[in-house]
Parts: sequence; C-alpha cells; structure tokens
Amino acid sequence: MKSAIKKVLKRTFFIICLLSLLPVNAPLMAQEQPLTPKQILDKVDDLFRSQSSHGFATMTVATAHWKRSLSLEMWSKGKEKSLVRILAPKKEKGTATLRSGNDIWNYLPKVKRVIKLPSSMMAASWMGSHFTNDDLVKESRMAEDYTFEITFMGEDDGEKIVEVTCHPKPEAAVVWGRVLVRARMKDYLPLFVKYFDEDLRLARTMTFSRVAELGGRLIPAMVTMVPEEKPEESTKINYENMEFDIGLEDDFFSLRTLQR
Repeated sequence: MKSAIKKVLKRTFFIICLLSLLPVNAPLMAQEQPLTPKQILDKVDDLFRSQSSHGFATMTVATAHWKRSLSLEMWSKGKEKSLVRILAPKKEKGTATLRSGNDIWNYLPKVKRVIKLPSSMMAASWMGSHFTNDDLVKESRMAEDYTFEITFMGEDDGEKIVEVTCHPKPEAAVVWGRVLVRARMKDYLPLFVKYFDEDLRLARTMTFSRVAELGGRLIPAMVTMVPEEKPEESTKINYENMEFDIGLEDDFFSLRTLQR
C-alpha cells in the first residue's frame, strides 16, 4: 500500500515539475480560437490605431526622377478621427490632413487655406506619394465596404499563413475591384495587401516588414507601397515611435488643430 502511494506521489511531483516549465499563458494559448475573416481585416485596418494613438514616422518617396523624405506626426481616436501633419522638410512643414467623421480636410500653410476633400479625391495621391488620401486617414474599411472570405490557409515558405479575399459591395464608394490580404497565422500580423483595379488587374502591393515593439505592442514598423506598373518606384513609411490609448479629446480633431 505504501509503495503504491509513493508511486502516485512521484507521478504527481513529476507532473507539477512539467507544469512549472510551461509559460504562464499556455492554458490561454491552447484555448485561443482562430480569428474570423472580419477580425483579420479589422486588425489590418487598425494596425496603428487603438482607442487612441500618437506617433512619429518618416515617409520616403522614390520615383523614377526624384526621391524625398517627409517627417510625419500622426494622431487617431477610434475609427473615424485622425490627423497627419508634416514636420519636415521646411518646404512642406505644417501641411496636414484631418478626418473627423465623414469629413476630410487638407491644410496648406503656404496659402493658409483649408480645403475640404470631395469623395472623388480619396483615391488621389497624398503629397506625391504612392499612398492615397484614403490610405492615410482610413475613410474606407475593408470589413464594411467589401464582402470577404478566407481563400487560402496553409504554409508558404515554411510559414503558416491565411489569405482573405475581398470584393466591393455594390453600394461601396471604393475604387478597387478586389483586395487580397495575407497575414501570418501565429499573430495575424499582415504580410501584404494586394489591390486590384476594376478589371481585376493587380494595381499595387502594400507590404509589411520589420516587426518591432512600439508602444507596448508588436507591429510591422515598415510599410511599403509599390505600384505594379512602376515596380522600381515605392513609398515607405518607417514608424519610429508609437503610443496607444492616450488621452485625446474629441475636439482635438478640429479645424483649429489642423491649422496650428
């Protein structure tokens, strides 16, 4: 009888030792469910957002004829408020783009003029870059303006990935005929987003790289946009510093703040 009890105690001690070697979040990881296609799309759209956010980045634009860099400061709150301001170079310093609800404005400090952007300008280039006005202020959202489904889940180059294909809703005011999002499955961070025109020809590719911890979360610190017709050109946004869930009042996202 004593021998049997000793065996049970030894087994119990061995199991306790094994459990002590597991990471503290192992039970939670085992219970995690895969994200839905909508959650994956929202994660991509809100990659540099939270309840609120503030950050600095450098945008480098390279074309066939010139190259330049812009220093940016950015704020956001929720899904419908954002502000992007150019800090340098001196020539563009103070130029800013504001979104509040469905309204979007540009401020041009040289002429001290505020211009409200019509919806037709959302697909236009922002400051000569390969990003659009919509890319910068996120007026459209993939999970709201597109129907979507998972079209691939498996391995590619030894990494488990998932792809979500999006098709525009008939009433959505978007310019893309299809959007393809690829994310890695271990943390659902995006790898690329491919944008196709109305004829379903690839128009541009946005890639995400240099995963780093910014503001207490892992995010791709480098975002690169490359037009399909001009693969030698690109625009890169290098996020240098981010903070999330900070105190920002709604009235911060105002025309007065835009013109500061």
